[in-house]
Amino acid sequence: MAQVKPQTPAETGVHYYPPGPVARAFLKSDAFVAGIRGPIGSGKSTAAVMKLIRNAQKQKPLRDGWRRRRTAIIRNTYPELKTTTIKTWHQWVNQSVGHWRDSGPPTHHIVDQVAKLDWEIMFIALDRPDDVRKLLSLELSDAWINEAKEVPKAILDGLTGRVGRFPPTDGEFGCTDPQILMDTNPPDADHWWYVMAEKDRSNERNRLMHADSEAIQEELRKIGALRPDQPLFEFFAQPGGQSDDAENLNHLPPGYYLKAKAGKDPEWIKVYVNGEYGFVLDGKPVYPEYRDGIHAVEFQAVPHLPLHIGMDFGLTPAAVFAQQMPNGQWRKHSEIVTERAGIARFAGLVKAHLSRMYPGFKIGSITGDPAGNQGQGGDEDARNVFQILEANGLKVEPARTNSPTLRIEAVKAPMNRMIDGEPGMLVHATNCPFLRKGYAGGYNYKRVQVTGDAKYRDEPDKNMYSHVCDADQYVMIGGGEGKAIIQRERPANRAAFAIDDYDILG
Repeated sequence: MAQVKPQTPAETGVHYYPPGPVARAFLKSDAFVAGIRGPIGSGKSTAAVMKLIRNAQKQKPLRDGWRRRRTAIIRNTYPELKTTTIKTWHQWVNQSVGHWRDSGPPTHHIVDQVAKLDWEIMFIALDRPDDVRKLLSLELSDAWINEAKEVPKAILDGLTGRVGRFPPTDGEFGCTDPQILMDTNPPDADHWWYVMAEKDRSNERNRLMHADSEAIQEELRKIGALRPDQPLFEFFAQPGGQSDDAENLNHLPPGYYLKAKAGKDPEWIKVYVNGEYGFVLDGKPVYPEYRDGIHAVEFQAVPHLPLHIGMDFGLTPAAVFAQQMPNGQWRKHSEIVTERAGIARFAGLVKAHLSRMYPGFKIGSITGDPAGNQGQGGDEDARNVFQILEANGLKVEPARTNSPTLRIEAVKAPMNRMIDGEPGMLVHATNCPFLRKGYAGGYNYKRVQVTGDAKYRDEPDKNMYSHVCDADQYVMIGGGEGKAIIQRERPANRAAFAIDDYDILG
């Protein structure tokens, strides 16, 4: 078969020059998973767009002479997808090119009769369950995870089994250089990106993961699925914005990074200007009452007191294990945070955790997201989550309310109390790293207006901390804290009535 020389962006009418050597290396990388992180304004998102264009141009013709490609572009929420990701895409690929559909999900279908290119680009937000289910069932050529620090690793894990399956392999024909692209501002050192990019081997789990990845890479090279010089994973880090080697400065206004620093705390500057790993609060904390130096301490679980468990389901199930002391104080002792686990596997993780951490403890309550009453479909069959958990040895009750306000207040109430000279809520300083980060602001209301008066969304943002924080809320509802709030807020002269604010849509 004749070899087709890949075109450059300039040959298609797109004039683009990489903003620096790191972005150029990312653009040229043929790694199966290629990620780039850097400060704001460094041109990494545009580099990802250009990389997708380059991948489409590299696709070899099929038997009919056409080059076919299917791409998924992913963002954590629809507002960010629409106002940021899609806007960046259309700066380089205009809606007038091919056919643009604005919903269901947004899709750009490009058919070039001259170049014989048929390219379907789908934009998917992770806050739309139907779109997520569609994403994880698609057959794709490549995918781009935009602002990856906001996206669960479960999505990356799922994509590794979807990318490279379109166009279907037919002898010597098929997908040319399948790839998953990722870009991000720096996350903190607890994030999966850090573990993968920096090859963190600080614990046994990470050591095993990296050892397995290296063994798989060598096996793929042996069978010809990777070229000898082609990595399985490759990560790129751009210099800080104030560095002499900063990228994309020619396309930024004078003093861009100096202005960005004005009025910001050192951690924000560290992450968004210097491009270093760190933890930044980007929204309004759900729990402004939380003080890590006061609420986070070391303590032992008490064997003769009942254990209360809260569970959140979905793509990344999570669980929190807590006890209430005789004086009313709540103690959050441990957590489970998964990176894509089916409900049956999650049940196994919970049972193993109970056996290891709480042998002989009596279970006081196990409470889960009432949205789990909906049938699973797909891999888990038509049973709901609670039926699957029960079949796997865990009797879980749906929370009697799914009101975000009541759930949040159920956590806040003991956080605000003092009992016998201690806070009414303690969280284990070692066993609950994600819950602590969530309390400290990782679980937050996203800003929706950045000029003038700040405005925030009505419900907390869905991110890597929201799942464990939701599980924590179900602990409190199951332990009776929510009931106490409802009783307290009910007028004394008002007749009692049943409260049912269960939302069937979850």
